[in-house]
Amino acid sequence: MQINVKVITKSKQNKIKQEKEGLKIYLTAVPEKGKANELLLKLLADYYKINKSRIKIIKGEKSKNKIVKID
Repeated sequence: MQINVKVITKSKQNKIKQEKEGLKIYLTAVPEKGKANELLLKLLADYYKINKSRIKIIKGEKSKNKIVKID
């Protein structure tokens, strides 16, 4: 399954919102040294109740708009 994700960094709280075009994810992490991407993967794993190793960012690793693949 592939999901379109829009990431908003430096938010007050971590939150996932379902939208028509995909997910909008608010992260408290800053986009430095992969911190935001790590938190993104952790939140998605918790959201879908799966292991973090089953989730990969396949497009947009350094962008706000990403495509995430879940095995």
